[in-house]
Amino acid sequence: MYSDESAPTLDVLVQEHTVLVKRIAHHLMGRMPASVSVDDLIQSGMIGLIDAIKKFDHGKGASFETYAGIRIRGAMIDELRKGEWAPRSVHRNARRIQQAIKAVENRMGGEAPDHLVAEELDISLDEYHSMLKDSMATRLFSMDELVAPDEQIEQTDEAIAAANPFVDIQKASLKTHLAKAITELPERDQLVLSLYYDEELNLREIGEVLGVSESRVSQIHTQAAHRLRSRLQEWA
Repeated sequence: MYSDESAPTLDVLVQEHTVLVKRIAHHLMGRMPASVSVDDLIQSGMIGLIDAIKKFDHGKGASFETYAGIRIRGAMIDELRKGEWAPRSVHRNARRIQQAIKAVENRMGGEAPDHLVAEELDISLDEYHSMLKDSMATRLFSMDELVAPDEQIEQTDEAIAAANPFVDIQKASLKTHLAKAITELPERDQLVLSLYYDEELNLREIGEVLGVSESRVSQIHTQAAHRLRSRLQEWA
């Protein structure tokens, strides 16, 4: 903790914590599609770092590194949200997948296997897996966004709240319904979601835990996400 007299300048603090920005950027890169540049993440993160330095309150007890890490990661994610890096066709295909999963599950009364979802979509299993891979790029940040409507992903929390004053109540209700829906997923899907969102492991790390390929983890994660969204459509 610095005294007022010994407090370093902004430039010094930025230099001291640049390594933190780079560490967070490289960690996030493990969860990003190939089109995202680590340099762009670092640039956004540096803006978050400067904002954290200016706004940090030493009197509140939290460490600067903890506070700065939150601001840095948030700045990176905000920039990604603005980038519109998932084309409209990806969002359309995501909705088609959710509808197909729902139709198969309604007929079977249980989990929809990959090959039956592909049949429902009238495409090959390889084409279905390719669609899953593309659609994963739209849901990378939080469990809330995992099941949020596509049109909300590009909005800020402030914009959503301004449009709907009951957004906090809706978020609380969503979390309750989401928690219940997760418990109804296959055990494998629950584990992947927990490792990805709670433990913040990337796909390669989860693959090492489960003993499967990174691409298979991607398929499991994305299909679990679409299952959740299809089951929460009535609530939404």
